Amino acid sequence: MPFTPFHLGPAFFFGLLFLDYFHFLTFVIANVIVDIEPLIVIMFGLNYPLHGVLHSFISCFLLGVVLSVFMFLLYSYFPMFRRFPIFEYGCSSFSGFVFAGVFGTFLHVLLDAPLYIDIRPFLPLEVNPLYNPSITFSVYLLCVVMFVLSLVLYFVKSIFKKF
Repeated sequence: MPFTPFHLGPAFFFGLLFLDYFHFLTFVIANVIVDIEPLIVIMFGLNYPLHGVLHSFISCFLLGVVLSVFMFLLYSYFPMFRRFPIFEYGCSSFSGFVFAGVFGTFLHVLLDAPLYIDIRPFLPLEVNPLYNPSITFSVYLLCVVMFVLSLVLYFVKSIFKKF
């Protein structure tokens, strides 16, 4: 995604859809944390690709695991965070955190890969076989539609008390 907030549509949608399988907040953070790399490159004017090593499946797997362990430790050893309802949404088992972290970072790379030629999702390969700029509008539209569907899903789950 050229603009990180678009990742929130799929993050909210899948996060709410699969609440029984993974931790919601970890999944949402995992969907946007990969873009820490372009943010650092832009902020510090680095001579480094905008979408570097973090935008590969190997690195995002590792990032997802690290994020999930961090979030699980916060959840387990700092009960003050549980006062925030969003921290309680979803599966709170260790596997629920890991699944959320890894699936979230993978989803980020899958959404970005068709849009940017500089992404190398299958590092160490130096090519992006998923690059297809003709679907840019479709990817954006999908993200917006998923955001709207996530609002509907949230209200349906709220009505039936499925949180």
